[in-house]
Amino acid sequence: MDAARPYVAAFASRFLLMLQYRAAAVAGFATQCWWGAIKVMIYAAFFAAAPGAADASPMSLTQAITYVWMAQALLALTPWGADPDIAQAVRTGSVAYDRLRPVDTYWLWYVRSGAWMVSRAAPRAALMLLAAGLALPLLGLSDWAWGPPTDLTAAALFIVSLLLAITLSSAMLMLVNLVVAATLTDRGAVTLYNPLVIVLSGNLLPLALYPDWAQTALLMQPFAGMLDIPLRLYVGQLTGAWAWAGLGLQVFWTLVLILVGRAALTRVMTRLDVQGG
Repeated sequence: MDAARPYVAAFASRFLLMLQYRAAAVAGFATQCWWGAIKVMIYAAFFAAAPGAADASPMSLTQAITYVWMAQALLALTPWGADPDIAQAVRTGSVAYDRLRPVDTYWLWYVRSGAWMVSRAAPRAALMLLAAGLALPLLGLSDWAWGPPTDLTAAALFIVSLLLAITLSSAMLMLVNLVVAATLTDRGAVTLYNPLVIVLSGNLLPLALYPDWAQTALLMQPFAGMLDIPLRLYVGQLTGAWAWAGLGLQVFWTLVLILVGRAALTRVMTRLDVQGG
């Protein structure tokens, strides 16, 4: 417990600090509501215009609508770019302070990056649940609302998977942070990385709606565990052995990315020069 205390404190302090930005949370919620409504209308139009294709779809309209609202609510849990604090520390040279702290630099950055993502996602998700999960049914728009999980098992698996998604996203974000530390800028990494996150995490389109021949590869790749697997567990798309396989993939990719990240950190720090005084 004593060894974990500095990292718990680092997570808590960063989380509480980021919660102060209430205007940013409200603005992000409004933006995600707008895009969520557009996506919901697109799916509704598609299912209505092509009933034959809709009947053969692996995901029903109700599941797709719930998936969309949840994807918008948890958007900030996907690692879209480098942690701004780490990027600034590398540019200014204050990264030297982190190297001098009596803690493991990798885990310090890992928990701070995780707190940064969770603190941005939590208020937006709460507001989205109130708007799409509670307000829409009260207004008589239940068909367009964020629905409940299929059963208690799906709810429990979703909670476990969501926690694993946070650890996986933090591990992936660490790789982006290390690219920034090596290149001294976050522009290139973010430009190349964002399209991968949008397409392969299920944010642009639920991975279940891609062609059948791509399903295995899409489920196996690491980005699926950041958003698609938890949401498919919630709506009942992954059940039985497939549900456990999804959780196992999240654990596997988290461990792999942590190992790769630790090795990359050692390499980057041995070549990092801090100038100034």
